[in-house]
Amino acid sequence: MDEPNLRATLADLDRNLLERDGPVRLLLLAALAGEHVLLIGPPGTAKSELARRLHAAFVDAPYFERLLTRFSVPEELFGPLSLTALEQDRYERLTAGFLPTAQVAFLDEVFKANSAILNALLTLLNEREFDNGAGRVRVPLVSVVGATNEVPEDESLQAFHDRFLLRVPVQPVGDAHFAALLALPAQSEPGRPRLRAADLQPLRERARAVVLPDAVTTLLVQARVWCAQQAVTVSDRRWRKLVGLLQVQAASRGAAQVGRWDLWLLPYALGARPEQIQALVQWCDETVGQAVPLDLQWLARAARAFDKQLEIETTAQPDDAADDGAGKLALARAISGEATGHDNAMVRIVSERARRRYSPRHVQARVAQIDEIRQRCAVALQSAREAAQAALAGAHDHLWLPPDLLARVGAVHQANVELARSLHDELLALAREFGALPVDTHAHDPVPEPVAWEA
Repeated sequence: MDEPNLRATLADLDRNLLERDGPVRLLLLAALAGEHVLLIGPPGTAKSELARRLHAAFVDAPYFERLLTRFSVPEELFGPLSLTALEQDRYERLTAGFLPTAQVAFLDEVFKANSAILNALLTLLNEREFDNGAGRVRVPLVSVVGATNEVPEDESLQAFHDRFLLRVPVQPVGDAHFAALLALPAQSEPGRPRLRAADLQPLRERARAVVLPDAVTTLLVQARVWCAQQAVTVSDRRWRKLVGLLQVQAASRGAAQVGRWDLWLLPYALGARPEQIQALVQWCDETVGQAVPLDLQWLARAARAFDKQLEIETTAQPDDAADDGAGKLALARAISGEATGHDNAMVRIVSERARRRYSPRHVQARVAQIDEIRQRCAVALQSAREAAQAALAGAHDHLWLPPDLLARVGAVHQANVELARSLHDELLALAREFGALPVDTHAHDPVPEPVAWEA
């Protein structure tokens, strides 16, 4: 089970599906680890299609699918009673073709089943065992995909809900991809099965040797603190299973230790409800991906202040010739307007002569003050570039990272770099314009007061 094979399988799972790159990865990864997935979303969001594609990825894997209602009976899932066994005073089921013999299963509206079914499912999902008559038998189950329109509120269902390690919201296709949705083919070519259930155990054995480094442990501790602060309850069992899933993910991509980006799936293992999952996605983007918008308001304030000061100093007139200069400029504009071709050369000459001239010391002081701020901006720009490079290191080659996550995190870092660059360029242009102020080499003006801009 090598990485190229897994990449090809992911491509098959995701073919002709829109905005499902995250769910297909979580479904396949859960199957590799022997865990179960709960898809949460309204009807018509490809939940059953995702489960069927997961089944199609495995060679010769028995499949079971059933829509559950409150009227469902155990026979629908576990098979009918054996009449032959009853004649011999044994209470046994004929399980061939039913859930106890399946490797991949899809249970739609899973929480609508009655307590008799749910109690049997608890043992089957968690222990991979089924009570058939007087004996308990092992089942070949790889993964169950459950589906529900909404997360149950009933406390009696929480134990069953907790058996699904990954809870994945699935929403209708957004406006950005609606046109592409309409253009999809009516039927999609089925993918070629590439995985075998027999290959899963060697992968899981390799996963046990995968190291959980201190840096990743620190992030998990931070996630636990966040969950406690947000009243998101996570059991000790779930934390342990999460670590096992992280190890399988790392082993499947040939890594000897769990990496920082392996934590992208934390929201789906820790959050119980869609709103919790979304909040955890944001936390993960900011903490794991370091995708936090850069606060450069102080630089923006500085640029605005210097721009205003430049406007004042470029339009200022000599203190002793304001009225005379204004009159000459008005006369020049009148003459220019009457001239052939509307030549405004005289206006430019008079305007230039009417401008205030500054001492070299004044100009140098203004440029120096801007340069000091620009250097601080250059540091911020370099930091933004380094942060983007460090945050995205190894992300683009990561087997399991969804493209939309990479795009989302990368967009924040790119925006940070662009913001710092634009402010740096603006300050550089301001420094040049201050440096181009009219100069009177004979003037001995004192060094001007620094431009006030800090809040």
